[in-house]
Amino acid sequence: MTQDDRYVIGLDYGSDSARAVLVNVYNGEIIATSVKYYPRWVKGLYCDPAKNQYRQHPLDYLEVLEATVKDTLAQCPADVAQKVVGIAFDTTGSTPCFTDETGTPLALLPEFKENPNAMFVLWKDHTAVKEAAEINELCKRWHTDYTAYEGGIYSSEWYWAKALHVLREDEDVRAKAYSIVEHCEWLPAILTGVSKSSDIVRSRCACGHKTMWHPEWRGLPEEEFLTTLSPLLKGFRDRLFTHTETADKPVGHLTKEWAERLGLSTKVVVAGGAFDCHMGAVGANITPHTFVRVIGTSTCDIMVSSYEEIGGKQIQGICGQVDGSVIPGMVGLEAGQSGFGDVYAWFRHLLAFPLHKIIANSGLIDAKTKELLIKETLDCIFPTLTAEAKKLPIGESGIIATDWMNGRRTPNANQLLTGTISGLTLGSDAPRIYRALVEATAFGSKAIVDCFLNQGVKIDQVIAIGGIAMKDAFVMQTLSDVLGMPIKVCRAYQACALGAAMFAATAAGIYNKVENAQKAMNSGFAQEYLPNPENTAAYAKLYAEYQKLGAFTEANV
Repeated sequence: MTQDDRYVIGLDYGSDSARAVLVNVYNGEIIATSVKYYPRWVKGLYCDPAKNQYRQHPLDYLEVLEATVKDTLAQCPADVAQKVVGIAFDTTGSTPCFTDETGTPLALLPEFKENPNAMFVLWKDHTAVKEAAEINELCKRWHTDYTAYEGGIYSSEWYWAKALHVLREDEDVRAKAYSIVEHCEWLPAILTGVSKSSDIVRSRCACGHKTMWHPEWRGLPEEEFLTTLSPLLKGFRDRLFTHTETADKPVGHLTKEWAERLGLSTKVVVAGGAFDCHMGAVGANITPHTFVRVIGTSTCDIMVSSYEEIGGKQIQGICGQVDGSVIPGMVGLEAGQSGFGDVYAWFRHLLAFPLHKIIANSGLIDAKTKELLIKETLDCIFPTLTAEAKKLPIGESGIIATDWMNGRRTPNANQLLTGTISGLTLGSDAPRIYRALVEATAFGSKAIVDCFLNQGVKIDQVIAIGGIAMKDAFVMQTLSDVLGMPIKVCRAYQACALGAAMFAATAAGIYNKVENAQKAMNSGFAQEYLPNPENTAAYAKLYAEYQKLGAFTEANV
């Protein structure tokens, strides 16, 4: 370590946990890492999966912020904290929350502390399917189609649908709500001492992709559109925003309170916020014609394009195209699957039923043995399924599945869709079904790639990041075979947090643009999966069956 060493902290807020990385700004070396699970979330509080309701308490976010930052600093020599020059956040999205006039999430007010409707509505919350349909219907008959740069379809996973659903459902929230904030906007605001909703710096990434914000119609949809959608939305537009900022811009500095709580200096620059997949793509060293897959519970697929290449083209069926949402100076394109790792987790949970309901209540073994037996079995389910599934020839089982257990995000968002499995026989065992589910997630990925390619978006390479990309060779090889494309896996396990660190370094003035931070701080690649041409040909036939099953499923919703 030299006197000139400088560091930044990147924080990545996922669905279940947050992770912080402390990074050297000059070479991208990750000095320390910390991961903490949201304490209320892991208990299942405020969620109702049967209703597709997933809410997160803002205290979860603050508690893991303090814990992860302190933990990373504790792993370093004492003088490192004073050499931290910037901090940046990425979060899930769209994950909005109603606030009062001060910009405080309503759940932090005493009267709302246990009210799920006053909390952040997680991206995977699908309670607003009805509202999304109403938005789509109105957009198609309005003089301006506000979904034009959103892929042409508005999703129940997004801002306005969720906001309207909560307003309709909760009279108390409706009476108190003054404004709305995205998770990725709130964290920088609270660390810099924002005390008015109107002073919150709004994220270009979040607003462009999820709120129908666009310069072409001077910001958000017009007031008349919103009040025609519902009188409950009256006034929100004027209390929200017209201007947005890219995440490379500084929002401010740490307040004295937060500097003390985190063990940092008030000189630390706080960068603007963005969504996890967008910063993750930057962390994976995205360039034009690169298709970056952020693979986790769901997937987010990110591309960037020059202004000249995208021109006036409006890419249909995706999750938006936004100037500067990924790299300032380029148009960011987003797509994704509503379920990927969650599809596998569903099957694991299904198989684990006897463990939790029979073994756990057995009187034949003592409590400690039961606990260890259940843990060992749960830990072995995926490795054992994978080992057996790999032995099966492609197409041998006759089982075809769709990947829509949590609806479909891309192409053409439809959260009413449900998963389908066909071709089951009395010989259909767990490894065969598991293989079909893995293939289904790969087929869903191919549908996204085809959506881009068929509209003239060029893809030269595929990069994958996330836990599944790093750890599951069977899934990744299947994906490569189905796509018929090589897939590079980013070396950084915490690529999203590394991307956030690159934005922190740029906002702090170490680099004058994000691309320069990428060049200096990127981690390179850990491995590359190459497609097997024979497997690709075999999967092409199964993909046609996947498309037929998908069409049948969608026609019968």
